[in-house]
Amino acid sequence: MQKLINRSVAVLFFIICTLYSLVTFASTSTFHHQMQIQLSPDTSEIRVKDHIQIPMHVQNQEIPTQLDFFLHAGLTITDIQGAQIKAQGSEVALKSRSISIKHYTLTLPPGQKKFTLHFSGKINHPVQGPGQEYARSFSYTPGVISNEGIFLANSSAWYPQFEDDVMVSFRLDIQVPADWDVVSQGTMVREQKTATTQNVVWEETQPQDDIYIVAGRYQRYTQSAGAVNALVYLRSADEALAQKYLDTTAQYIAMYNKLLGPYPYTKFALVENFWETGYGMPSFTLLGPKVIRFPFILHSSYPHEILHNYWGNGVFVDYAKGNWAEGLTAYLADHLVNEQRGKGEEYRRDVLQKYADFVNKEKDFPIIQFVSRHSASSEAVGYGKTMLFFHMLRQELGDENFVRALRQFYKQFKFKQATFADLLTTINATSGQDFSAQFEQWVHRAGAPDLLLREAETERTADGFKLTLTVEQTQSGDPYRLRVPVSVTLEGEDMATQSHIIIDQRTQTIEMDFHARPVRIDLDPHFDVFRRLDSREIPSALSQGFGAEKPLLILPARADKQILEAYRALAANWQKTQSNQLEVITDDQLTALPADRTIWIMGWQNKFAETVAKTLADRGVTYQQKKLQLDQKTYPQAEHAVVLTTRQPSNPDKTLLWIASDNPKTIAELANKLPHYRKYSYLVFKGDELTNIDKGQWPITQSPLSQWIKQKDDHAIRTTHTGITKPRRALAELPPVFSESRMLSDITHLASESFKGRELGTPELDTAATYIAKQFQQIGLMPGGDSNSYFQIWQQDVGVPKGNITLRNVIGILPGTNPQLAGQSLIIGAHYDHLGTGWPDVRAAHQGKIHYGADDNASGIAVMLELARQIVPKWQPERTIIFVAFTGEEADLLGSKHYIRNTKNYPTEKIIAMLNLDTVGRLENNPVTVFGTGTARELVHVFRGASFVTGIPVNAVQDDFGSSDQAAFIQAGVPAVQFFASAHEDYHAPGDTVDKIDSSGLVKVAAILKEATEYLANRIEPLTVTLPSQTTQAEPTEAKAKEKRTASLGTVPDFSYQGGGVRVDSIIPGSPAQQAQLQTGDILIQLAGQPISDLASYANILRTLKAGEKTELKYQRDSEVNTVEVMLVER
Repeated sequence: MQKLINRSVAVLFFIICTLYSLVTFASTSTFHHQMQIQLSPDTSEIRVKDHIQIPMHVQNQEIPTQLDFFLHAGLTITDIQGAQIKAQGSEVALKSRSISIKHYTLTLPPGQKKFTLHFSGKINHPVQGPGQEYARSFSYTPGVISNEGIFLANSSAWYPQFEDDVMVSFRLDIQVPADWDVVSQGTMVREQKTATTQNVVWEETQPQDDIYIVAGRYQRYTQSAGAVNALVYLRSADEALAQKYLDTTAQYIAMYNKLLGPYPYTKFALVENFWETGYGMPSFTLLGPKVIRFPFILHSSYPHEILHNYWGNGVFVDYAKGNWAEGLTAYLADHLVNEQRGKGEEYRRDVLQKYADFVNKEKDFPIIQFVSRHSASSEAVGYGKTMLFFHMLRQELGDENFVRALRQFYKQFKFKQATFADLLTTINATSGQDFSAQFEQWVHRAGAPDLLLREAETERTADGFKLTLTVEQTQSGDPYRLRVPVSVTLEGEDMATQSHIIIDQRTQTIEMDFHARPVRIDLDPHFDVFRRLDSREIPSALSQGFGAEKPLLILPARADKQILEAYRALAANWQKTQSNQLEVITDDQLTALPADRTIWIMGWQNKFAETVAKTLADRGVTYQQKKLQLDQKTYPQAEHAVVLTTRQPSNPDKTLLWIASDNPKTIAELANKLPHYRKYSYLVFKGDELTNIDKGQWPITQSPLSQWIKQKDDHAIRTTHTGITKPRRALAELPPVFSESRMLSDITHLASESFKGRELGTPELDTAATYIAKQFQQIGLMPGGDSNSYFQIWQQDVGVPKGNITLRNVIGILPGTNPQLAGQSLIIGAHYDHLGTGWPDVRAAHQGKIHYGADDNASGIAVMLELARQIVPKWQPERTIIFVAFTGEEADLLGSKHYIRNTKNYPTEKIIAMLNLDTVGRLENNPVTVFGTGTARELVHVFRGASFVTGIPVNAVQDDFGSSDQAAFIQAGVPAVQFFASAHEDYHAPGDTVDKIDSSGLVKVAAILKEATEYLANRIEPLTVTLPSQTTQAEPTEAKAKEKRTASLGTVPDFSYQGGGVRVDSIIPGSPAQQAQLQTGDILIQLAGQPISDLASYANILRTLKAGEKTELKYQRDSEVNTVEVMLVER
């Protein structure tokens, strides 16, 4: 959120100052305050000396200037210089303020433009609970000075408040106790600390509509974000949390700088409050202690607050003419983050669902009247409708013109008030079009269109086919002019044809021509138009219960007395806190459920509970023998609280909602918790603490805007396929913390021709080792090799034709800081050797050619180096992190096996885990695959959490296939995983070159690696290892290259598949698999008479076969087993 209007945003001010020097303020448009402030948390007192310069527009050279202002009633003016002052009566209580104030009239002599006020007193308004109706509201105080913290803002009237729309600028010299710190808008000019006091000077010369002071006992963290200083103020030390916010701040400021223009302030600070808040002020945000620790906040609410420094705190809102800033901020923050994650359509549908569920005719209003949100319905209009209005503008303008208009609007109105009319003028000027009609119907008109696809029919023409469709607007009032996206599926084509139609009549017939037969039509398939959704487009959800008019709540008369009373208390709570009045009865008062109402059904014992379960039978829901079956899982009644929703069978506009628990304590907690889960169709909670263990939305199976097209010639349509639509690019991409260009540079260097493929035992491989060691040194890693070097060097006989050669691992160390974990380590590894010109693994056709090894494994080295660059200067991990570039991976894991046998200061048995990077350079649209997450019980959860926090999909595979250096650690009993991007035909081939690397994918791999590394390096407890204990291996006198596989079928496996056999992900063109007509999704179950249980067994079977041999392959397609003869070819 930005600031609560009616001056109700409470933001703290801290005050520090003893010295005062008057400076000339350049601007003549603001009331400029130059203050010396003393804050005393122990006594709630504030003392202020305020030198005020009035703006030019209120000055008068001929006659005395009279100005009225307000001040907090608890403050007393003790002296005035340069003017006269008169109190106007006693204390005043205003509707717009929750405090009492005093009214004063100030008189300045002709030509006088400066005066000084001295005032002091107490401000201490206890934090009050949140508003009753709105579930998202926070506790609130207009202002407080206490030992817990300080919060002062315009709402506190802590400084002289002149006319309503007055703009201010300031220089604040604030004094607080020595162990306190203080934050305000603008730039920190100076700070000075003594044994008893801390003085901080904050200055803001640009116009502001408020002056905030927030103070507390803070740990301050800072980091440069280009031209902007990123700051974090935490109430207790937490360097890891601070670093996440510092990095995220830099990312979003960089993104918005590129999208909109230069960030308008010199800093952005995250400030932790002492009660739960979600406030956004100019150049900082004030978030509650729980809020800032929610992992999703970093990429949801936090960018919203950063963006408010452009919209609302950079370009100001003239609230009398409508608040456009919340909708625009929601669009360019909340919607954009979802769009970047491929969830833009889902987000827009949720916005439209909220409008449908909470906004009826009585609660609707034009967005030009929106000031601030105070209820679900006001949010649905002021945020949701406004957000979709900007989306529709973007669709009509195109991305380039839309961004150009926003950049111009920001540039023109920075630090000025702007209105919807100003926005319209800017868009018209930059686009050369007139959008007056669009603004009139969406900004100035209440309501929304209702659309219905009445009919769609096609007939053959001389040039192809003509599609005729009839569309209706069924809402009351005048029709809207709508630009509606259309997706048409053509017979025999995978991709849908996309276009748009203009609908501006009550009933409209539209004709469209196609080269092929249209079989299906979908209007607005991605929810791009603001409209009132039909109930068939919205899953049943809790929001319909909370948004319904006159809902009925049915208590279970047969329930235990304590449980029944708990449900009564829940109903009483909702009667107070929800906007629509509940009618509460018991189930013995009804013989049947009324069909014309939305109904809450409470309790397992409710006689109507079975009605809900039966209605959901087609979704796999059953309730028998005190057990609920849901989503293929069973939940015993005694241990769980559940919420199920479904549409009324005879009236889909109404909803049935069943809440059930046998625990009075959890029922009471559900009353507070459920309003925060409004969009969900079903929920399952476990235990007294109500841990949410399952939630979701029912799938949508029909829409009044989708039809299978009637064929005028009665042609039979045999497909059920809906055409695929092109994926959309997000309006902007979030710059990574990790550098694509730097990683690509490392790969380009290591995979260049001069390294000749980095073959084992060659000078070129030694040069690669030297390069990596130099990078380790520049990064600041401590040497971890022999004789205080980065190299672990040994000699070993690797067999014919190389014999005895010198090998080198390259090792760098980031020491841990916890003495209790001495000797323990986390290994980050990647091998740097490759095949050179074909040793030890080469296909016959490639013998003698350079195998560049860009993906395998210059990519892994690059990601490892980039992680080290990012964390070594910033982290102080509990446990030592050891970075190892292994040699000899291509020759049976020689480097990793040697490291395990010869690590001294950090023994193998004290390694918490090993994270291996191998072949991570071609991610494209695939999830990051992590093999071996089953080697410790916690690992699958570590990587699921990393995926959640970053928004990057992760495919966590329990099994490890033993093909890279992690296998050596697993064999030694150490939990280990391999990061992997994708399989491709250039594996171990000369085509593995740098031009095919997906550099943006490297960033995604690095982001997941960083999250896993941070957790494992700072987890005090060891992991729960699921491997059998291992015995130490004897040092071998000779190592041999792993047995070559010479034959290939030409399939690329699906590494995410967890079942028996090997599922095919793709087919290499021209391969035996293609000739045998194998398809994606087929499951290979037997080859050459040997069963295929998994990837490892499949690879072992292929090693026993030769190219040119004919052999029998069995595979499963759907439920049928097929047999085919194949002739394998050389790899």
